[in-house]
Amino acid sequence: MRNYIIRRILLAIPTLVAISIIAFVIIQLPKGDYLDQKIAQLEQQYGDSSSIAQAGALRHRYGLDRPLPERYLKWVGGFVHGDFGESFRYEREVKDLIWERLGFTVLLSIGSLIFTYLLAIPLGIYSATHKYQWQDNTLTFLAFLGMSLPGFLIALTIIVVVYKLFGVPLFGLFSPYYQAQVGWTPGKVSDLINHLWVPIIVISLNGVAGLMRVMRSNLLDVLGEPFVRTARAKGLKESVVVVKHAARIAINPLISMMGMSLPDILSGTTILSIVANLPTVGPLLLQGLQDEDMYLAGTILLFMSVLLIIGNLLADIALAWADPRIRYD
Repeated sequence: MRNYIIRRILLAIPTLVAISIIAFVIIQLPKGDYLDQKIAQLEQQYGDSSSIAQAGALRHRYGLDRPLPERYLKWVGGFVHGDFGESFRYEREVKDLIWERLGFTVLLSIGSLIFTYLLAIPLGIYSATHKYQWQDNTLTFLAFLGMSLPGFLIALTIIVVVYKLFGVPLFGLFSPYYQAQVGWTPGKVSDLINHLWVPIIVISLNGVAGLMRVMRSNLLDVLGEPFVRTARAKGLKESVVVVKHAARIAINPLISMMGMSLPDILSGTTILSIVANLPTVGPLLLQGLQDEDMYLAGTILLFMSVLLIIGNLLADIALAWADPRIRYD
């Protein structure tokens, strides 16, 4: 297992280099970016030598007067000492923009991932063990409904319903009183928890519906295997047969899918973050792509790629732990 992990880490290095090159080039393929618009505004506004000098200073500041390979090498080289460049629109260091939103993004992503699996696995088991009964039909209908409804529509519905019933606005992660408060207090933590459950549920709904269907299907297949019939013939309780023997095998595909969940959840929070005004990385990525901000958008895409690689590696380790038959060496 150790050799497998080392090989995966070594393989991740050229993979990340290739992803960084592709992302850096694709972001700059369309003509014109936010900086070009800003320079055009300066030239249109003033139209004298001072505006031309300011435009030249901006291009030199962001390295746009250099060839593309040189700009890429400068950007990638900055990763070694934590310098990801400067954003065009915000005129701030990319690392500062990401860092101030990273904590909330990780909190929402990990919370949604845990909630999804804690809810999807038991529901899938319950649905499979009540095949074609009303409980199974109800859960199947709700699963199809959860998979078909877009997350932003669910978010808007919950926000409106909660506001109408309780008079509590759920936009953002903090109430207006705590929004501008510096530092953390027990009241601010409590206010964050009160606002956190809505985005976690909304982000998780599509994942719960999909994983529940996968768990149900896998468990139904495993319950027909000979070793399950043997376990029942030995007189084991049905709960032991289902949970200890069958579910342990049926859960393997869900563990493998966990590696793909981290970047999916991160990107899935983008629309919800815009609708509910959440301070996450998602809106930054969208704004960076719209502005063709190579430093901001490229850095976030590279971080998402790192999450994907780390998630797949952790999923493989968890899979080997859950099923001893799997060997990677």
